[in-house]
Amino acid sequence: MEDLKPWGMEQKTFLLLMHLSQLASFVIPGAGLVLPIVMWATNKDESPEIDRHGKVILNWMISLFIYFVVSAILIFVVIGAFMLVALAIVNLVFVVMGAVKANEGVLWPYPLSIRFFKTE
Repeated sequence: MEDLKPWGMEQKTFLLLMHLSQLASFVIPGAGLVLPIVMWATNKDESPEIDRHGKVILNWMISLFIYFVVSAILIFVVIGAFMLVALAIVNLVFVVMGAVKANEGVLWPYPLSIRFFKTE
């Protein structure tokens, strides 16, 4: 079987960048949402590993959105502001941890992530 080179790079590197691409919104607004989905969608049929990592990322992005909405609503009770700060920190840590684990060849389901898509 020939080696899969998604977007011309090693699969481990691609998986690492797929996780880190969630942080692209710091540079280009909205890119952190679009880029990981595009990376996953264009390669999910080529590799079960890319499909599994993509589902983990999607599960986290959807969960993060839900937590964000709840936190935004709770701003009126003050606790929401603290929750938003905590979410930003947790997101950064989880994305970096997911990227590091992906580079080690490990699928790391993000803690606090709701399983909308099964990875097994």
